[in-house]
Amino acid sequence: MAKSKAEVSLQSYGIYSTWDSKSKDLPQIEQFTTDVTAKLDVEFGLIINIKKAKGEKLYFCIYHPDIPDSNGDIMPPFEGVEYVKDNDWHFYLGDTLWEPIENKLGDWRMTLTLNNKVIADKTFNIALEQQRSENDFWRKRGY
Repeated sequence: MAKSKAEVSLQSYGIYSTWDSKSKDLPQIEQFTTDVTAKLDVEFGLIINIKKAKGEKLYFCIYHPDIPDSNGDIMPPFEGVEYVKDNDWHFYLGDTLWEPIENKLGDWRMTLTLNNKVIADKTFNIALEQQRSENDFWRKRGY
């Protein structure tokens, strides 16, 4: 009998409460957005729900702007694998900003791949408050 096809849905994306990686609880959404104001320890990312894929490999990748490491070399994308833990599973992929903030500005792209298919792809624009345009000002207010 053929295995049923996994069902994937994007539950939320944007700015979240602080995430504790040791806890089973996922962070709570605070604001749906892809525009993130660069602040120390701001938590941003996405939560997906995967059904009918227990035991499958979920590949994740976070592409950040050209952030230098302590040696001045550009850090590679952050990649990893997580196994789908049950048949109705929620997964959080996110990141936070650390000092110095100035070299973290730009686009942060987060992707999730299951069975060689990209199932989630979000890009977050990290910018200082004063870098926001007039359009961003009005968009934030619903116009």
